[in-house]
Amino acid sequence: MNTQNRNLVMGGLAIAIVIAILAPFLASSNPDGLESTAESLEVPESEAVFESPLPDYAIPGMEDNPWGGVVSLILGVILVVMVMLGLTKLLGKRKGKGPE
Repeated sequence: MNTQNRNLVMGGLAIAIVIAILAPFLASSNPDGLESTAESLEVPESEAVFESPLPDYAIPGMEDNPWGGVVSLILGVILVVMVMLGLTKLLGKRKGKGPE
């Protein structure tokens, strides 16, 4: 990865982490449109097919603490960046172009 691309990735990562830190404090406590519609129509909740490791953007046991949300969002950002970098390297090798 050349210097310009590395700087772009690091800048994007910094912006994503700042958003992850601020989001729990700025988020609305009101349910979103889909949740409020389901509640008003009294749609029963169904069982999840896959259990999320960090449900509702919170660490289990810290659901009411906004810092639990900050930590879970930062972990999510880091995980997504790692997956995307891995896919980039994998797909780059397939095309015969290794990462720069």
